[in-house]
Amino acid sequence: MTKVFISAGEASGDLHAAALTRAILQQDPSAQVFGMGGEALAAAGGEVVFNYKEYSVMGFVEVLKALPRLLGLKKAFRRLMEERKPDVFVTVDYPDFNMRVAKEAKALGIPVFSYIPPSAWAWRRGRAKMVAGLCTKVACIYPFAARVYEEAGAPVEFVGNPLVDIVQPEMSPQEAEAFLGKRPGHPVVLLLPGSRVKEITGVLPVMLQALPLIKKQRPEVDFVLQKAPSIDRDLLDSLLARSPESVKVVEGHNYDVMTASDAALATSGTVTLEAALCGLPSVICYRASALSIFLARHLVYVKYIGLPNILAGKEILPELIQENMTPERMASAVLAFLEPEGARSVRRELQQAVAKLGKPGAVDRTAALILETAKEKE
Repeated sequence: MTKVFISAGEASGDLHAAALTRAILQQDPSAQVFGMGGEALAAAGGEVVFNYKEYSVMGFVEVLKALPRLLGLKKAFRRLMEERKPDVFVTVDYPDFNMRVAKEAKALGIPVFSYIPPSAWAWRRGRAKMVAGLCTKVACIYPFAARVYEEAGAPVEFVGNPLVDIVQPEMSPQEAEAFLGKRPGHPVVLLLPGSRVKEITGVLPVMLQALPLIKKQRPEVDFVLQKAPSIDRDLLDSLLARSPESVKVVEGHNYDVMTASDAALATSGTVTLEAALCGLPSVICYRASALSIFLARHLVYVKYIGLPNILAGKEILPELIQENMTPERMASAVLAFLEPEGARSVRRELQQAVAKLGKPGAVDRTAALILETAKEKE
């Protein structure tokens, strides 16, 4: 019986860990999967020994306050490894904690499998060598990440990106348009302001100021906002109450909504890649503290912040960052996407960019590699 100890420390990691668990149990029904995760991991058939919600912290001050708890968790991980003797320790993202525990696993002779390793392609490139020294196998979901780990001497494989499987519309085009409330002859501009409060409060007010500028040139345009489940509706309503234009709010059926829309204003993040997979041209918006931007400009290796642009190796989607994130620039970029030739051109570029994410089946391939790594220990 193969024993897999898996560690995911946040909501997105829990979803990835759950998908891996389903695939592992499908390929080896006798396997045991246990470790740190949440509701998704449990629903997939994994045993949640540690709930990530009790340990998930962000920010320097918060991490300092939680340090005694996190040190206690690290010791608890080692005890569990000693007691249950897993055949492989699988880390899912959450690098700062997971790489520390990976050292414990290696010291105990347990193979370490890193899925979605630290973003050494973007910054702190020295982490790639550290991971190379710790891990038996590294599975990357971006080709540019795999190249960095390969250069560092890691036993790396580009497995493809799970979003290729996940981003699939569920509705017919007609059903999606009906859900969206799309009217014939009325293009839809979709607002994707993010899933965190700071993103919403920092970016959405500027997006809303761009709407009358778009409407002035294209009076037939309708505006829709896709609400993330993590955002409080009262907060959203208070911001939308100040909007100079009417905005319809929808929740759920994300990929159907993206596929049925014509252009988007999106806060930088994974959502821009999801939109790209749906063929939706997006204007990438981003605002952070002056210190964060200063550090990024001096420490980050990549030229672009948008994942579609990084994949393409050029700016196919406009990136409006800090002082460049103005209502006028937002409106101008959206209006260009609403022109037939502009839309066709950028959709072609997006199709070529997302093709670099690999073929479907990333999770199945990763699960097979995990089981292979576990057998190597045996």
